[in-house]
Amino acid sequence: MSKLQALKNFRFPNVFVLILIIFISCALLICINFFTIKILSANRAYINGESHYSKSQKDASRHLITYLYTKNPNQWKLYCEELKVPQGDGIARITLLKAGDNEIARKGLLTGRNHEEDLNDIIWLFDNFKEVSFLSKAIEEWGKGDKLIFKLFVIGEQINAKINRNLLTAEDQKKFLKEISSISDSLTINERNFSNLLGEGTRKIKDLLIFTNVFFVLVIICSVCLYYSIMVKRLLISKKETEAKNENLIIVNRELDRFVYSASHDLRSPITSLKGLIEITTLEDDVTQIRNYLQMMQHSLARQDQFISDIIDYSKNKRKEIIMEPVSLKELFNEAILQLMHIENASRIKFTQEHLVDQIESDGLRLKIIINNLISNAIKYSDTNKQEMFISIKTYFSDGLNKIEVTDNGIGINDKDKENIFEMYFGTNKNKGSGLGLYIVKEAVENIKGNISVISESTVGSKFIVTIPPSHAI
Repeated sequence: MSKLQALKNFRFPNVFVLILIIFISCALLICINFFTIKILSANRAYINGESHYSKSQKDASRHLITYLYTKNPNQWKLYCEELKVPQGDGIARITLLKAGDNEIARKGLLTGRNHEEDLNDIIWLFDNFKEVSFLSKAIEEWGKGDKLIFKLFVIGEQINAKINRNLLTAEDQKKFLKEISSISDSLTINERNFSNLLGEGTRKIKDLLIFTNVFFVLVIICSVCLYYSIMVKRLLISKKETEAKNENLIIVNRELDRFVYSASHDLRSPITSLKGLIEITTLEDDVTQIRNYLQMMQHSLARQDQFISDIIDYSKNKRKEIIMEPVSLKELFNEAILQLMHIENASRIKFTQEHLVDQIESDGLRLKIIINNLISNAIKYSDTNKQEMFISIKTYFSDGLNKIEVTDNGIGINDKDKENIFEMYFGTNKNKGSGLGLYIVKEAVENIKGNISVISESTVGSKFIVTIPPSHAI
């Protein structure tokens, strides 16, 4: 058997093994990133919950001290209300430690003012990682804090009993004040330790994520390079094969070149960039410069998040059926403004609303997509050089149609760009948007049989007018 024939016989097994390695590496990379993000999200939820725990504890102590000296029943009521927050968290902790009813734990966490959408992550992390070092220590600190909260509760009951029986003396006031202050000081230490432990765990997970991403990306690249090397060797050995086969192999090699470039650029570049910024930040002592680096990271992630959000909106708009239902335009606008206030310069913009029409029958999902994108664009393309920036919203009924107007005094649109703004991936400034927003808006408007128009002048501002037909016309 010739050397050429032997290589042909091993061709498919070798390729299969390499593809299997790539597939397994990609699958593991996805799984690791998924669970790491889930853990980091849960950590973030715990830290957010701790902030509510800490604030409510301090407010409860403040109201109790005020009640101690003023005997104002309103202060007692406020104290009881604020104390429910750490008590609710304490109920959740005890229930989860005993592997009890998760529904009770959920109610406790909601009483602790944790966001409803964070509850699954909080319970999942507790159930699966309570024995892990950083979380077990944090739970231990949490337990110590709950014991102090119970002491504060007992003191509160004693104070209330004495006040109700008119037995409270100046000496009692001094004694109770000293005890409350001591408990508050101890709780501050517990809360700080809790946050520090979770922060330490988050940093370790972040470092592990970077390491595993780099490792698996290198595995994928090395596998692809090895595959490329094998194919090149086979080309050299297979000189006597027909020209058609050689041309096919050249095409394969070119495709491999593109794949290697794509893998190295698309997979490794974001990781390398963030890693570099992180390393620079750790060496920087200037707080202002550190903030600049963090803003660079945040800006990059925000753009990627916006792009993903646009893709999700596009998918929903394409796949979801039209469902006619009562919709409040006022609520949709208020929700959109609230969600988009994190965008740069949003806090400087004055929003005005005039709702001559509020409740209409239409598709709520499409209207939400339309309104969110119009408000988002108006904020992103605001003119920061103007002393007063505004976005005006108006809804009204005209000529048998519901109409929405969103007007701003932003940078406006050039005449040459007006015809293209609703095209896919067209953007007057790609640093501000993905180029999908207005395309998705137009598709959503067309799905509910409406239309959209724009009046704009460069440096003056823009007005988008959305016309929505009544439900019987859709």
